[in-house]
Parts: sequence; C-alpha cells; structure tokens
Amino acid sequence: MGFQIANQAEADHVLDQYPFAVVVGMMLDQQYGMEHAFRGGYKVLSRFGTLDPAAIAAADPEAFKELCSTPPAIHRFPGSMSARLQELAALVETKYEGDVTRLWTEASTGKELIKRVQELPGFGKQKAQIFVALLAKQLGVRPEGWEAVAGDYALDGYRSVADVVDADSLLKVREFKQQKKAAAKNAG
Repeated sequence: MGFQIANQAEADHVLDQYPFAVVVGMMLDQQYGMEHAFRGGYKVLSRFGTLDPAAIAAADPEAFKELCSTPPAIHRFPGSMSARLQELAALVETKYEGDVTRLWTEASTGKELIKRVQELPGFGKQKAQIFVALLAKQLGVRPEGWEAVAGDYALDGYRSVADVVDADSLLKVREFKQQKKAAAKNAG
C-alpha cells in the first residue's frame, strides 16, 4: 500500500523509497501542515538530486539553504530547517553510517528506540513518541515496549501523523488536533 501522508503521489512514493525522507518529514512536521512537511524529502530529492545523508551534510550551507527556500519551500522557516536538516543528515552519517534504518532496526526495546529518536535534532519527547508510533503503525517496527514509550499515540484512533493512511484519515487527524488546541485554549 505505501505511505499516503504527503497527499501527493510523487512525494508519497519518495517516502516509500527513501526511509531518510520519512525522518525528514517528521523533523519538518512542526508549525507546518503535516502533509507539506512530509513532502520535504521529495522537494530535496528533486532539487538536490539525492537524499544521501553524507551528501546533504557535506553540502554548502548557503547553497543548501537557497535550495530549501526555493518556492515551494521545504518549510515555512526554510533557513532554520535547512540547517537542521543538514545537522540531522550529519548525525545519521556519523552515528549510523548513512543508514537511517539502523536507527530503528538496531533498537531492541521501545525505550532504546525512543532514546535514539530523541537524539535527532528537533525531536523532543512528543515528536519522538509520534515517530515511534509511526514506525510501529506504518512500518511494522515494534520492539518490545514500543506502546509504553509512544503513550497515547500507540492507541487506535486519529491522534497524529502516525494514523494518516489516506486523505480521510488526514482530515480526522487534523480535526483531532484542532479539538485539542481548542480545549487547551479554553482551559487556559
């Protein structure tokens, strides 16, 4: 079946073909529409010619920033996100020898997996929990204890990008997020 998060066939195909694009999409999923965030890998690949972490990490920062800022930009804050993307690529290159899948294939427990994910630039606790849930629900990566570390994101429902499998579920996740935001605003 494949990913259907980006809501754009070419970008979803890149997510299917390049595991690094999935991590990039999750990193960009911050103050930006989730489907747009998950198109980031596709944009980089089509403009830069590769999603190889070593090449991205070694790219000239100014040239890479310009590439990421070209409309449609990879994020609403393309400058800071291009730098974060290069930082992410450098970490994957040095710690996992350029193979981002080692991030999850070599984690034997949920606790180890979330610890590894939280080492990635821009991955705080909540984003790490969502990414662990995404790995489990969409890629079948389920080390022992993944549900406990993913928290509510492990549950069935439409809580996060981990639950987006088509256009309908994308709308349901968006509605859930809007309800949570409204409830938090009313509580404050």
